[in-house]
Amino acid sequence: MAADLAKIAKQRKVQYFLISYVDLFGALRAKLVPARAIGEMQKAGAGFAGFATWLDMTPADSDMFAVPDPDSLMVLPWKPEVGWLAADIVMDGKPVAHGPRHVLKQQIAKAAKLGHRMKTGVECEFFLTTPDGRAVGDEKDTQSKPCYDQSALMRRYDVITEICDAMIELGWEPYQNDHEDANGQFEMNWAYTDALVTADRHVFFKYMVKSIAEKHGLRATFMPKPFLNLTGSGCHAHVSVWDKTGKKNLFHDPRGELGLSKLAYNFLGGIMHSAESLCALFNPTVNSYKRINAPVTLSGATWSPNAVTYGGNNRTHMVRIPEAGRFELRLMDGAANPYLLQAGVLAAGLDGVANRRDPGKRLDINMYKDGHTLKNVRRLPLNMLDAIRTFEGSKTLRAALGAEFADSYAKLKMDEWRRYAGSLSQWELDNTLDC
Repeated sequence: MAADLAKIAKQRKVQYFLISYVDLFGALRAKLVPARAIGEMQKAGAGFAGFATWLDMTPADSDMFAVPDPDSLMVLPWKPEVGWLAADIVMDGKPVAHGPRHVLKQQIAKAAKLGHRMKTGVECEFFLTTPDGRAVGDEKDTQSKPCYDQSALMRRYDVITEICDAMIELGWEPYQNDHEDANGQFEMNWAYTDALVTADRHVFFKYMVKSIAEKHGLRATFMPKPFLNLTGSGCHAHVSVWDKTGKKNLFHDPRGELGLSKLAYNFLGGIMHSAESLCALFNPTVNSYKRINAPVTLSGATWSPNAVTYGGNNRTHMVRIPEAGRFELRLMDGAANPYLLQAGVLAAGLDGVANRRDPGKRLDINMYKDGHTLKNVRRLPLNMLDAIRTFEGSKTLRAALGAEFADSYAKLKMDEWRRYAGSLSQWELDNTLDC
């Protein structure tokens, strides 16, 4: 039976609960509920007008309810009187088909029928900037190769350790924190686990990092490319599939190439097959394409892919196989919706397994140096519009993720592209005002 949130509130002295859901654009929405009302909210959910957020609804639609998942409860370490809850959104007594958490749970259910459990870990990169977001927050952080810079890391000791201590308190098993390849950029890692738990934690992590940064007079951003001359923020995913008990890694085969099983290569083949379409989910903003199609940055490398390739322990490819039993998908960026990130990986991977898709031969070359010499390699979309159109045309993802989700997502993203296309940039004025 589900845990009784009213009892937990008394035991842990929680005074308020944030009942939260994530819309299609990855925005975190919530209602703040006093503990005295959480019992009823646990049954019926908190009411929302879905059209007021980025969901495919109208003002004429019924009330939407966010029903909290008690297993997702996280008490805010920096504000322990508040508990956070991930919620599933329902309307007229049915799950909202295009709700991101529901889309992921459907994929998990499909995998479960095959006796499979996907486990993942994510590497969430972010920048700490000035409050207006226009400059790196540390004026001394100016090296051209700042990755792992100890001094820059320690100048942000108070922020980073407060976040890490919070993860320890929450039981996430964090294991390392570092200054990343761009000035003002950081990455924090915690243990991999089941896909839904990772997605819930990913959502909370972004909220937590922004909240703690703000507390310290800074701004945290997961924007893929906030500074054109610096490396962008990725959100690499490490992926493996286990048996239904979660004890046997089905991707691991000591006799397989690089320690991966046939199942793993079929799963990878599914991701390779749908890579361009997956960009609409993994690289969901206009800004995303300034990261995956970037020129060389100040540090000397972009650390992001621009072609559909995989290799061994080689970071210049879209997919890296760092060791036996797992692979790292390096395509996603910081703007990716945590639930759709996981759902996209699992949907494409299951398609690969079902159709025994072959990922082809791995490439053991430096894609940054020699990638341009390859003639038969598929290239990633150059912009958000191309990605959306490719996603719309993908029979594979439409079948896997559901027509209602695919239509709703493409519709709202196409509207977003039109709003962008309807804006006037400074570049246009600078370069074409006198044409």
